[in-house]
Amino acid sequence: MVEPSSEGDADKIRKLVGLGYWVQGFRCFPWMAVNFFLKDGLHVDPSTLQLLQNSANLPMVAKPLYGVVSDAVYIAGQHRIPYIAFGAVLQAVSWLAIAMLSESGTSIGTITLYLLLSNLGASIAEVANDAIVAEAGKQSTPPKNSQPSSSSELQSFSSMASAMGGVLGCLLGGLAIDRLSPQKMFLFYGLLLTVHFFISIFVQESSLNHTEGTANVGIREKLSELLVALREPEITYSISWFAASYAIIPALTGTMFFYQAQCLNIDSSLLGISKVFGQVAMLLWSVIYNRHLKSVRPRKLVSAIQVAMAIFMISDALFVNRIYQNYMGVPDNFYVVMFSGISEVLLFMKILPFSILIAKLCPRGCEGSLMAFAMSAIAVAFIVSGYLGVVLASYVGVTGNDFSGFPLALLIQALLTVLPLYWSSCIPDDVKSKSRQKKE
Repeated sequence: MVEPSSEGDADKIRKLVGLGYWVQGFRCFPWMAVNFFLKDGLHVDPSTLQLLQNSANLPMVAKPLYGVVSDAVYIAGQHRIPYIAFGAVLQAVSWLAIAMLSESGTSIGTITLYLLLSNLGASIAEVANDAIVAEAGKQSTPPKNSQPSSSSELQSFSSMASAMGGVLGCLLGGLAIDRLSPQKMFLFYGLLLTVHFFISIFVQESSLNHTEGTANVGIREKLSELLVALREPEITYSISWFAASYAIIPALTGTMFFYQAQCLNIDSSLLGISKVFGQVAMLLWSVIYNRHLKSVRPRKLVSAIQVAMAIFMISDALFVNRIYQNYMGVPDNFYVVMFSGISEVLLFMKILPFSILIAKLCPRGCEGSLMAFAMSAIAVAFIVSGYLGVVLASYVGVTGNDFSGFPLALLIQALLTVLPLYWSSCIPDDVKSKSRQKKE
């Protein structure tokens, strides 16, 4: 069999992976409409909104299962692209179904079910896309003209494609929310996913220069490899710290959205623009990290991000207390646009160095399964964080019309954010030297 040219392979991988990550990054477009649909259409309170947002992420918890199945079970001789297509069609069906719902005859249970189905499809597609990136970087005999950093460049390209999708999704979402009904925004994204599905099914895995299989590999064997990797103390401690560092922080994003939209009456387009600033910050973070921060020790970098998160939370408390407005003359609109979006994405900035750390620690042969496990642990942590946020908001007396206890909740959130720094020694601080020792 004649193999495709190396340049053609790289181009096809970039197109397929780039489209997959871009579409997933664009998910903020319909989710912005979901927030307003729930607030204005179904008239839910902040706690219910946050419960729904986090409960809809439950399918993310099973990512290791999707990873193991896609590793082991081939469909028509392929074990990545069919899962991307399946994930796309699940999402398309769910968003098109949500687009058909009316505000008067829709229950919270119904929309939650469709959002669960959408996130199930997104999880499956994300695992398959991550696996393609991992496999592309494991070519045993790289082409003569390829650069040694091609795998890291593909990883950076994937991160940038996701961020660019997020930038466009937030920008268009902010502009469309005042001009289109949420149902039309759901319909648009459903049609976009349908296009993604048809593009995926016309791509053959052999064209990516990946090895095709005709028989299924044992799922037990794949699970056994994953368990062996998890017995490594460095891997277990690192994943445990990262998951705990998210879970311990009560998320107050739903409460902040209600405060800005309902209490301050911030225009929806400005809320969208604030999220654009956040996505741009993520894009710049990916570029800066890959160019300048790769050599920084993981523990030092992650600890710095954790401190920055706490500082932004204290700043939010000052904002809610009207300190910036009354004593410094900073308009609410300016603060929301410039700082709120960045404050939200700081949580996700740790994931890039964490992913690279786990990749360095991971034994050969189970990169996809281990990364899926790590991401699922973080997904569980986010869900726990969301539920704790509901408990905290209830404890300080925050409701849809009373935000007097919100500053106290933000200060408690900031205090809990710095607590994980006391056991940051769980993060390996010299991964390179340890990997060399293993090679020797």
